[in-house]
Amino acid sequence: MVDERVKKLAEILVNYSVKIKKGDVVSISAGPEAEPLIKEIYRLVLKKGAYPNVKVGVHGLSYLYFKHATKEQLENKPNIAMYEAKNTDAWISIGTDYNTRELSNVDPDKMALRSRTTKKVHDTIIDKDNWVYFEYPTAALAQDAETSVEEFENFVYKACLVDWKKERKKQQKLINLLNNTDQVKIIHKDTFLTFSIKGKNALECCGTHNMPDGEVFTEPVKRSVNGHIRYSFPAIKGGREVDGVWLRFRKGKVVEAKATKNPDYLRKMINTDSGSSYIGEFGIGLNYNIKNFVKQILFDEKIGGTIHFALGKSYKGTGGENNSALHWDMIKDMRNGGEIYFDDKLVMKDGKWKIYS
Repeated sequence: MVDERVKKLAEILVNYSVKIKKGDVVSISAGPEAEPLIKEIYRLVLKKGAYPNVKVGVHGLSYLYFKHATKEQLENKPNIAMYEAKNTDAWISIGTDYNTRELSNVDPDKMALRSRTTKKVHDTIIDKDNWVYFEYPTAALAQDAETSVEEFENFVYKACLVDWKKERKKQQKLINLLNNTDQVKIIHKDTFLTFSIKGKNALECCGTHNMPDGEVFTEPVKRSVNGHIRYSFPAIKGGREVDGVWLRFRKGKVVEAKATKNPDYLRKMINTDSGSSYIGEFGIGLNYNIKNFVKQILFDEKIGGTIHFALGKSYKGTGGENNSALHWDMIKDMRNGGEIYFDDKLVMKDGKWKIYS
């Protein structure tokens, strides 16, 4: 018997998140743990008259690749992947982590090189704007969150099975406010950051690309960011956990970077390319069903009452001013003393937005 929550989630992903129509080629990628969800999605895609292309991955291949791949292999253009990207209409990707620290000891230079090599494929998929990513509740994720698998499943489905159309209407208030704001000021313990968002475009996040969802984001004017910020939670990238991140910005660029754990990795990622030391995204977490940090950015960046900034690539929809192979989200919890000002007007205090009160 299939869990009714799995059926409901599959319906959201197929009928709401991606815009599947008859004749579409639909990529469905996942690991074996997600078999019940894969089958439900597969069934619904067929009922749409579309063509599902299922890829079930094998755990451990990423580690083997980065351990053994030569520079020539890392720089090899992914022509087959590009062909698939150009000839696919929709993507439903399901994460099924079995070891969230698998890549912890992989050379970050190798990962950065491969990221640059595959950037065009990634950009092609992003630009088609018909994709969604869901993180399946595996034992590994439950372990990172320090819960049982059953508790983590309940957490995941509670965060996902909401009325996303209703959420869209709510988010529009914040989008309108952001789109009419010039200067932003962030104040909290060991944090004072200012930047402009004038002329940028804020976007809603209501289940069409991430699941769970629940954020609004835009991007700063590239060279307008000044000040310093200490992030509240570990920043995780490529299996590495970087804790105690503190950054100083001058004219948009990171000019000083500190961390209590893996500081060298932080600096390497910041120096990935010419755009990786600038901020490409300013995001606002609005899913108040997500309350705790679980070491998975898909959930953590949505925590109601938090904000996040991404170093590196900005999205075309918000302005696309900064270009980079890196996109690394880092989260600031504003629920205990944080303040946000738009054009010198207090709009958020202690994680609560005054426009909703």
